[in-house]
Amino acid sequence: MNKIRLGVNIDHVATVRNARGENYPDPLKAALLAQKSGADSVTIHLREDRRHINENDLKLIKSKLKIPLNLEIAATKEMMKIALKRKPPFVCIVPEKRKEITTEGGLNLNFKKDFLKKIINRLKQKQSRVSLFIEPSLIDIEKSKNLNADCVEIHTGKFCNLINKNKNYNKELEKIKKAVNFGNLLGLEVHAGHGLTYKSAKILSKVKGIKEFNIGHFLIGESIFMGLDKVIKNFRKIIS
Repeated sequence: MNKIRLGVNIDHVATVRNARGENYPDPLKAALLAQKSGADSVTIHLREDRRHINENDLKLIKSKLKIPLNLEIAATKEMMKIALKRKPPFVCIVPEKRKEITTEGGLNLNFKKDFLKKIINRLKQKQSRVSLFIEPSLIDIEKSKNLNADCVEIHTGKFCNLINKNKNYNKELEKIKKAVNFGNLLGLEVHAGHGLTYKSAKILSKVKGIKEFNIGHFLIGESIFMGLDKVIKNFRKIIS
């Protein structure tokens, strides 16, 4: 059986909090509830514009959480400094643009390549597992290996959008399968994330070699109606 871990992204709990400038809903409370409900890890993205998660959230969640914290950051000096200080168990390096609504595509691994390798190696020295958020590209898989990453997270946004629009997704699914197989062949642990819903997660759970899903926006959205505990348990059933 393809055992897949579930990472729960709680960024949008902070989005709701920040919409009114209040101190609720509390991302720490969401992180601890995710842990209690069966999540294998909790993901937060500390963006440069601090549109949702902030440094205090990172500090509190890191200090209270017993399951691994997965910190998403851009490849910048500021974020490297914060990650090295806080030493989260997992770090995922992602692309970031100030005007984007959400992360648009995978990392450009040709941009600031030497700096990226420096970040990866310094984080690994602090015992953080380092992942790179990339497109389902064999070239990017190989580049990730050469950069000394431990893992890659495949950007599943295009695949999920095709499913949501009831369009044919087979070509994109094949790209993901080939990327996963190649990553495993090179000794990389392969994860998947972005835009995942019940339907798309169920389809991808059948892809042999994916070790972890990171799910946020849909999961938090469904939680408004069903509760976080119930939605996490639903995903656990789907991907197990």
